[in-house]
Order: sequence, then structure tokens, then C-alpha cells
Amino acid sequence: MRLLITFLLLILSFSCLGKPIYLLDMRVFKQAAHKTRLVFNLDGVPATYKIFTLKSPYRLVIDLKSTKLNQRLVAPADLNFVKKIRSATRNRKDLRLVFDLKEAVRTKSFWLKPNSTNGHRLVIEVNLKRKRTSSKKKKTSVTSWIRFPKLLKKSQPQPVITKPTEPRQRNLVIAIDAGHGGIDSGAVGSAGVQEKNVVLAIAKEVYALISRENGMRAVLIRNGDHFIKLRKRTELARQYKADLFVSIHADAYPDDRRVQGSSVYMLSRNAASSEIAKWLAKKENAADLIDGISLNDKDNLLAQVLLDLSMLNTLEASAYVGKSILKELKKVSHVHAPRLQRAHFMVLSSPDIPSVLVETGFISNPDEEKKLNQPEYRHRLAKAIFEGIREYFANYSFSETLLVRR
Repeated sequence: MRLLITFLLLILSFSCLGKPIYLLDMRVFKQAAHKTRLVFNLDGVPATYKIFTLKSPYRLVIDLKSTKLNQRLVAPADLNFVKKIRSATRNRKDLRLVFDLKEAVRTKSFWLKPNSTNGHRLVIEVNLKRKRTSSKKKKTSVTSWIRFPKLLKKSQPQPVITKPTEPRQRNLVIAIDAGHGGIDSGAVGSAGVQEKNVVLAIAKEVYALISRENGMRAVLIRNGDHFIKLRKRTELARQYKADLFVSIHADAYPDDRRVQGSSVYMLSRNAASSEIAKWLAKKENAADLIDGISLNDKDNLLAQVLLDLSMLNTLEASAYVGKSILKELKKVSHVHAPRLQRAHFMVLSSPDIPSVLVETGFISNPDEEKKLNQPEYRHRLAKAIFEGIREYFANYSFSETLLVRR
């Protein structure tokens, strides 16, 4: 099936060879003395793109596959860390942009979807490694707009400089799911501590930490002692339009009460394949899984390709956030599994929302049961989960979202 999917994607790629994507304009937003946002407006999305930096001399290089540019780029005067911008065609169909720089930078990139006023946009945030000092605080402002028309004629006048508004952004949404609840108490320790109470307390701590963070919004899937079915939990996360789903549990192994430590899980690949099959069976309801694209009018093979690509992207993101949380948990407690684990937990099965499950410890272990019942220890666990989430969002690209990092 994988080979068949790859073959289909190759066919789709070859069918588009005669229709290159055009770079329409580049906008520059100066956000701070050391931070600038470059926004490239295109009339489509390249199959792939690559961004990297070079030293001696300093350069920022952007490769856009199957993309064309009809006019030479010129660095705006207020883009003062750039000496000049060069462009060239590679492999007869790809576009390379080279920014000759005055100093070292680091970058972060992501795509913005089309809206009522703009098309597809590639956003590159450029941070100077050596921060500059500024005598006055300045609001984020657009410094220039360079337009590149699709068809450029010799008699055409020079591009007009305009000042559009900053793309509208939103808060990141994190769904925090406290396991069990109501008639389902979960695991119970020898001293009578119930998993459902412990994990709800931790979930509320994580909720409070996220709620104090600029650019993030937390939602609690379960905010009280009531039972929610597993499928309903992921449905609620989707209703909240969550960018991330974190389920919190406490493990148990009554056969050996010495077993202890926390662990983090993501969905296994075999489980992912079975979930894709389930969504494929009801594809008329699956439009929200792949950015609003309806699958109802697609044949099964193409629908399978689209769902598979969506799930692969979700699994990649889940692995990233899972490893980030696990790294932070190692600073707080003993870990049962030193590496990210994979399993078929139903709450992790959403094809469109990166999801992880955190086992905060073994409640069947008397020592860990005692610690899990202590507010101070629960806060430390919650802080570790929060820090892992924050590291993930600081390094993983999310379009049209606002995240103010400390």
C-alpha cells in the first residue's frame, strides 16, 4: 500500500509539471530590533521547500520547488541586516533565493493558509543571534511590500509599495484530558488514592500554567468527577479546535508494587493504520481531518492518500511533543520508560490532532502513591508537562497562531 501511495503521489506531481507556482510578493514586518518576519505570497504551495543558513559569509538560503520569479528581488533599505538578495533557477524549474547577510541569524518558518485578502504565504521569522539594543520600544509594523506580477512586460511600471495589515493570528489551543472519572475511578493505590482524582488535580495545574502563558489557551476535557467515553474525549478536542491533545493518567501494576516511574505514549503506526481505515469508511464526515477538504467525492485510493499524509504529519508532531515532555519529566521523577512509547490508546487516535498520553507514575507503588497524593509533587509534574508543551510550540511550526515566548 505504501508503494502504491508513493506511486500515486508521483503521478500527481508529474501532472503538475506544466503549472509552476509563482512568487507574487514579499512583505517585511519588523517586529523588534533583533526580529524580522518575511512573508512570501505565492499562488500555490510548492511540493517542498528548504531553508538553511551559511557562515563565512553569512547567508540565508531559501529553495522553493517548481516555483518561478519574473523580477529580481531588491533588499528594502530598512532591512538593514541584509546586504542584497539574489535569485537563481535550479534544476530548470526550482527557485533559489539567497539573502547575503551582515551577521548570523536563526530562522523559524511556517505556512499560512489563504484568507479573504491573501493567498498561500510562506512566513520566515528571522532572529539576529546577537540582539540589538533599541532606545525606544516600537510596535510591530510593516516596513515594505515588494510585488512580483505573474506576467512581467518591459513597459510595465515599477511595483507599488503598500502597507497591508499584519496577518490575523489566534491563540494556540491545548486540550488537557484527565483520565477516567465518575464511575470509572481508574487505578486505586493500597492507601486508597484514586487515579481519577490525582490526574484531575494535575490536569488543573497544567491548565492554570497554560492559562498564564501569552499566546496559549487551555481547555479541560473533564473539569469534574464525571465519566466521558474515550471517543467523546477526542471529539471534544476537535470541537475546541485543539492544536494539541494531552491525556494524563497514573499507571498501575499490582503484580509487582515495586514498579515505578513516569512514561509518555504516542499512537503506534499499526494503530494509526487501523484508525485511517475507520475514517475512510465514513469519509463523508472526515472533512475536518485534512484542513476542510471533503473526502466524500474522492475515490478510496485518493482519500487514503490524503488521510495517510494527514496522519503522518500528526504522528511526527506527536513524537516531537512526547519527547519534549519526557525530557522534562526526567528532571522531576524517575522514569519507567526512558524513551517515548507507542501504543494503541483510543484517546490518541485522532488523525488531525497531535496527541500524547502521560503516565505520571505507578499508583500501585506505595511510595509513588504517597507522592502523587501531595500537591507540591503534582505541581512539579504539571510544570514538567507544561514546559514540554511550551518547548514543542516554540520549535514546531504552527500557522496563523500567536505565541509570545519569554
